[in-house]
Amino acid sequence: MIVYVDVIWLLNVCFDALLLWLAALMLKRPVIWWRLLAGALIGSLLVVLLFTPFSAIAQHPLVKVAVSILIVLAAFGFKRPRYMIENMMAFYFATFAIGGGMLAVHYLFVPQLSVQQEWLIMPPGAGDPVSWLFVVIGFPVLWLFSRRRVENIREKKLRFEHIIDVIVVWDGRPLALRGLIDSGNQLFDPVTKTPVMVVDREKAKEVLPEELTMHMATMTFDDLPEQWAHRLRLIPYRAVGSGPQMMMAIKPDRIMLLYEDQWLEVKQGLVALSADSLSTDGEYSCIVHPKMVQSGRKLTAS
Repeated sequence: MIVYVDVIWLLNVCFDALLLWLAALMLKRPVIWWRLLAGALIGSLLVVLLFTPFSAIAQHPLVKVAVSILIVLAAFGFKRPRYMIENMMAFYFATFAIGGGMLAVHYLFVPQLSVQQEWLIMPPGAGDPVSWLFVVIGFPVLWLFSRRRVENIREKKLRFEHIIDVIVVWDGRPLALRGLIDSGNQLFDPVTKTPVMVVDREKAKEVLPEELTMHMATMTFDDLPEQWAHRLRLIPYRAVGSGPQMMMAIKPDRIMLLYEDQWLEVKQGLVALSADSLSTDGEYSCIVHPKMVQSGRKLTAS
């Protein structure tokens, strides 16, 4: 069997560089290519040592850990112990995730074990062109898959960091909501400069009378009861790709926000209704104006 050391070494350099790159993306570290390449070259030294009299030393667990420390130091440098540990854990996580994924896919499609006369037999695979082709193709595919998953987790984490609990009270009836703090929401009452929160209409029906929600949807003031008339406001807004439009908002009894483990009461706030669902996956049911968070007053224990 012929083993091409130079090919194995080159693949190892490329794979180590990609793993370091994935670790940098996970931790949002700056990607410096020459440092990643330096770390990958250090890691590839183990492959070279495997074909020398120092093979037994290169396979010792302590040597592997020491080399991984040198890899991470070369790729990210050293600032403080915690910084170093985070880099190490991210590098190991990327290695185990992609390596485990390749093993899982490989054993899913390629049977490797057979039982003959009560003996468990595994056919030789080192240097097999098919297995090498699988590694060359499978590793980048799993790397791209892992990178996409990391980006999705980071995006969802960012969204959930801005999703808070909201309580809107109308005629003594509280409505519990999950709200997204959106800096793009710049809806104000043009007269009083009161910020406007947008709530899913279906959710608002739990506390608002159906007749009131119909008036707000059609923006009609005919036969409007007096107790509602003084609470309604017309709010101008502009949607993307369209001209100026109007929507109707109402002033509730109270608006309370749970922000950073502290309940805030919004003294001045309006609620507008959205006919369309605000979140396709149901993560939130209202869009909170950032001004409400800034102007909210902390509630006391009473």
